[in-house]
Amino acid sequence: MRAIFPSLFKRSLIFAFRSPFPRPVSALLPLFEQTTACYRWQTTMDIDVNQLHDELPQMRQDYRAGTLLEDDIVEGDPFKQFTKWFEEAKERGIYEPNAMTLSTVGESGRPSSRVVLLKDASESGFVFYTNYNSRKGKEIAHNPYVSATFWWHQRSVRVEGKAHRVSAEESDAYYNSRPRGSRLGAWASEQSNVIASRDILDNRAKELEEEYAEKEHIPRPPWWGGLCIVPFRIEFWQGRTSRLHDRLVFTRDEGKTDNAWDMHRLNP
Repeated sequence: MRAIFPSLFKRSLIFAFRSPFPRPVSALLPLFEQTTACYRWQTTMDIDVNQLHDELPQMRQDYRAGTLLEDDIVEGDPFKQFTKWFEEAKERGIYEPNAMTLSTVGESGRPSSRVVLLKDASESGFVFYTNYNSRKGKEIAHNPYVSATFWWHQRSVRVEGKAHRVSAEESDAYYNSRPRGSRLGAWASEQSNVIASRDILDNRAKELEEEYAEKEHIPRPPWWGGLCIVPFRIEFWQGRTSRLHDRLVFTRDEGKTDNAWDMHRLNP
């Protein structure tokens, strides 16, 4: 694996990957949590942040991996096209292709972004799970309009839509499919709240492990569950040479859940 800033770091990498992927995508996505990876980073020199001033302008790639024409869209359907690109990203070894940058806006009007994992995808929308009391949970409660971006090397998909909570039954089903440690972690972490030390979190997790040691069932916390983004805009971006990229965008009226989309090409 090539380092992003090789002059700044000397890195050693330990990597383990387990991937029993079924199809379709809606069945595939929950299993991405079973992926395991461990990285060890070693810094062998002092860090000079000013060095980025010289390095960053010179970092560029000329995209030549493919094209995206109107006839390439699977049956003119953005959900089918998303599924096709997702499968291809997985087959090409993209690490956690279900990772997406989720952007929200809170009461302050200031945007915030973070990476979350997509756990279901269908014509109903794009589903992820979180602590409803986290920053993103509170911001979505105030303003349900969100955007999500997937980056797959020389491809990107941007989703804009309105988020709503999934049913308790759906949240329970996914929560119960998670590894035991992740289920306990949902109880241990007061997500986004300030914590005095790592020890406090570790001790809380240990106490929960002891509490549920003899119990097979771990209930879902009432503040934890799924959110579904119902899209009204989906854009597919394919990198092209000389920054003359392909951009095809699908739009429909907000609130509509049918598959009647308008497609347009955008300037790069």
